[in-house]
Amino acid sequence: MTSSVGYSPGLEGIIAGETAISTVEDGLRYRGYPVGELAERGTFEETAYLLLHGDLPNQKQLAQFRNRLAVAARIPEPLRDLIKTLPRWTPPLDALRTCVSVLAHFDQDTPDNSHDANLRKAERLLAQMPVVVAHFFRHSKGLPPIEPSDQRSFAADFLHMVRGSEASPDEVRAFDVSLILYAEHEFNASTFTARTVVSTESDLHSAIVAAIGALKGRLHGGANEKVMEVLKAAGGPDTAESWLREMLARKERLMGFGHRVYKTGDVRAGILKHYARQAAEKVGQLHWEETAEVIEQFMAREKNLYPNLDWPAGRLYHALGLEIPIYTPIFAMARITGWSAHTIEQLDNNRLIRPRSLYKGPDPRSVVPLEQRP
Repeated sequence: MTSSVGYSPGLEGIIAGETAISTVEDGLRYRGYPVGELAERGTFEETAYLLLHGDLPNQKQLAQFRNRLAVAARIPEPLRDLIKTLPRWTPPLDALRTCVSVLAHFDQDTPDNSHDANLRKAERLLAQMPVVVAHFFRHSKGLPPIEPSDQRSFAADFLHMVRGSEASPDEVRAFDVSLILYAEHEFNASTFTARTVVSTESDLHSAIVAAIGALKGRLHGGANEKVMEVLKAAGGPDTAESWLREMLARKERLMGFGHRVYKTGDVRAGILKHYARQAAEKVGQLHWEETAEVIEQFMAREKNLYPNLDWPAGRLYHALGLEIPIYTPIFAMARITGWSAHTIEQLDNNRLIRPRSLYKGPDPRSVVPLEQRP
């Protein structure tokens, strides 16, 4: 039997590699910068540049970066045609996974795993993924696509492509902050998946396709899609606690709470909560914020569990008029920055990721000839 020394179910607490991209020690920091400061003082484009290029951009670098994203945002015509042929009931994250795979065929840098080539591919995917998400969403609703524009910020343009109307400055700011907070989170399941894929010397597009597959699970990216379902089932602030007690008595899991790493609360959730409440107030949906507050207080008091980022994100997106099936694709189009940064870092100093397992099967035995077996 393989030694169990160092074994931890789910690899909990196991150091599986080195990274200079982010850390969750003493709060979350991207390349040394506290995520709260990035959310307060910067934009998603600045954060994306930081994750991909190693430091925050100056004005010239940011302008050049935005120009490159604008050029890359147009998706190939054959992919546009493919989106139109997908069944409208296709889960949007599945559509995004397929489209990222297709985009690999139209990127001449795909087989090139050099650092510079991977940066170019990462920037193109960063620009293309919001267009894919928005185009497929409108296709699923029987609506014509809205083309990207270089006259808006990343966040503002996505909201326009989806909703067909200009977002207010407050809406853009709230959405932009959510993208910053979703951009990167150390060795989470999807990021570790991406690193494992490229550790075989596969390519960046393959890593991103695999990461999207990992993100799909409700224990990872899918949690933000369950938030409004929970709040509506709870009914309101007056019934939330009794409903929650009954749910927990049935041993059901409350999505949006708890985290493998954060035991006393997710700093990102605290940041986005303000924006979620502000957005809800503007559209007259404080009922759901009040319900969420009752649930938060109960879970902290009775279970010592605290919200993670998905909890306020699901409420914010609902207040922004975004439909639930695209919540996790939004997560993906922000996390492409972290996924790509980790993919590049892995390939720049690669070692095949090949852990061992703890064998629990039969003891050694010999094969008995077929005619002698009982």
